[in-house]
Amino acid sequence: MSAAVGEVVGTVASVRIAGPGREFLIDEEPVDVFLDDGRIVDIAPAGAVPARGEVLDGDGAWVVPGLWDNHVHTVQWALESQRTPLGEASSAAEAARIMSQAAPLPDGRRVGSGFRDALWPDQPTLALLDAATGVVPTYLINADVHSTWLNSAALRREGFDAVDGVLREADAFEISRRLNAADPAHGDRTVAAAGVQAAARGLTGLVDFDMAWNADAWPRRVMAGFAAHRVEFAVYPFDLDRAIGAGLRTGETHELADAPEAGRGLVHVGPLKIISDGSLGTRTAACSHAYPDDPANYGVLTVPPAELTELLTTATGAGLGVAVHAIGDRAVTAALDAFTASGAVGTIEHAQLVRHADLARFGRLGVTASVQPQHALDDRDIVGTHWSSQTSIGYPLRALRDAGVELRFGSDAPVAPLDPWQAISAAVARTDDERAPWHPEEALRFDEALGASVRSSTRPGEVADLVLCGADPRSADGTTLRRMPVVATLLGGRLTHRG
Repeated sequence: MSAAVGEVVGTVASVRIAGPGREFLIDEEPVDVFLDDGRIVDIAPAGAVPARGEVLDGDGAWVVPGLWDNHVHTVQWALESQRTPLGEASSAAEAARIMSQAAPLPDGRRVGSGFRDALWPDQPTLALLDAATGVVPTYLINADVHSTWLNSAALRREGFDAVDGVLREADAFEISRRLNAADPAHGDRTVAAAGVQAAARGLTGLVDFDMAWNADAWPRRVMAGFAAHRVEFAVYPFDLDRAIGAGLRTGETHELADAPEAGRGLVHVGPLKIISDGSLGTRTAACSHAYPDDPANYGVLTVPPAELTELLTTATGAGLGVAVHAIGDRAVTAALDAFTASGAVGTIEHAQLVRHADLARFGRLGVTASVQPQHALDDRDIVGTHWSSQTSIGYPLRALRDAGVELRFGSDAPVAPLDPWQAISAAVARTDDERAPWHPEEALRFDEALGASVRSSTRPGEVADLVLCGADPRSADGTTLRRMPVVATLLGGRLTHRG
């Protein structure tokens, strides 16, 4: 028999193990992997043991553990397909022109996303956007979400004021939250559809950093039938007291008692997410050296160090791990200081610029570096301009790993596409175009990159989250890794995708 999507698989037949677990095999011959109650129970040479239950014929495919994306803004990522793409806009004038031709959404607003203005020859202005878009409320979201560009109609609708039409940091986040929460039912449907697409790339789990009260959203989605992948959802400081009052503790299962069978055990409480500085694209990442075009601009620490330590201390006492957004080296240092003082457990998100002295501190403190390898490639041109005077290490991977730091990979979707293979390729190849690898000394080996993208291994006793690949990822080049054909994805033994 051959299993269909949605069915629980008992035997994955005739596959080759390419990821963790491979070290226990004596040769490259195909094996059968036997599953029961959501876990791997046995591995034997192909055909040596009778098949059990529904059979998924791997036909010689290569198996790796289920892939995770450890940094996703889920609703914004899911809604991205319905917003006007601005990633190719080469100037403010072009972005405004694109939005002038965009069709309004059902609620009457035009929404575009993904613009990168750091290297534009002109500046976003209110007059420019008003001239192009008129009275239709129009919103342009930066690729890094740390700034939004609104026309006058949108500013009036939202009750904001900005001389140039650009809102930054907290105000920009508030606009993004409002856009994402406009229609929860619609958002849930797009999240469900996006989950199916993610499973097609081998995704079996993600960490959700949506700026919303996700403790209600995810159980609601599971009740509606969501069962595409595992979820760890974050809470933000504005909901910290609510989370503590609700008894949320990192790592615990969070679901309704009558959740459907397929969705049970998929949703867990994640960390407290704190955004402690800005971004490179918005030129607000807190750095030790000024930005070249503005000698007075060292970026911003959006959470003062004393307040950051207090937040980490409170979270730790309540049983919550923490995830501290820190991009610039000054922010990374402040975050490590707060981990030291509070004894908190968790991650630094992004860590795009790290002082040499802080590499060892990362390792000693046991703080995990949750990084997005694709950002290094997307930002390589911006780094050459806006961080040209910085002396810290930009976008470290090898340096962090050699310092004993655990790495976890993500996409920051929708900033980069939600595709774990893209992150793995970026870490290994350090290029995604015809140019030579960018800082190849920071590249990782495939097994190291894969290890930062999984939470399990292909061994008896492990969870049956598996990905069947159409090519051997151990010998694949960067292009093949980026386009890795995914034959099938299993989540706890249940087939969520079949190519």
